[in-house]
Amino acid sequence: MDPFFVSTASVAVGELGDKTQLLSLILATRLRKPVPIIAGIFVATLVNHLIACSVGEWVGTLLTPSVLRWVLGISFLAVAAWALIPDKMDDDVKTRSHYGIFVLTTITFFLAEMGDKTQIIALALAAKYNALIAVVAGTTLGMMIVNVPTVLFAERATKWIPLKVVRAVAALIYAVLGVLTLAGQSSMHL
Repeated sequence: MDPFFVSTASVAVGELGDKTQLLSLILATRLRKPVPIIAGIFVATLVNHLIACSVGEWVGTLLTPSVLRWVLGISFLAVAAWALIPDKMDDDVKTRSHYGIFVLTTITFFLAEMGDKTQIIALALAAKYNALIAVVAGTTLGMMIVNVPTVLFAERATKWIPLKVVRAVAALIYAVLGVLTLAGQSSMHL
């Protein structure tokens, strides 16, 4: 599999039940304007992951392939453990802003994604693959695959998403990726 597919799948799995998915849900249920919310999520993710992947690609040039494999494998295992911890929103989302729903969503989503597990995965994948455009496109698509339906079906989603199961499955997938990476198996053969 190429870096685009691996990036898309890794981030889509990591975003399930993540605090930024919860933020999407809150924005959708409070503001009820899906188009500017989705546009804000897209812009925030694209910019955030472009920055993270640029840093990751630079870090990848500093590390030997062996060290990079260990860093990526341990990162996947850490994200697997992190995926089991429920995310909570710290602050209530403001529903009124003179900047508009798009700007509110863009800024809020960008800040929520800082240091988040999906941003760390984007950084690590960019370091591994050295394919900036493919990784940024894949990680952004992965975020949109999860967040667009969350925004569009916010009312229904709150009734049928079993977040404990989602977190457990995500943790298992990341743990397998971590073990395979540490064992020297390329995730391109998954």
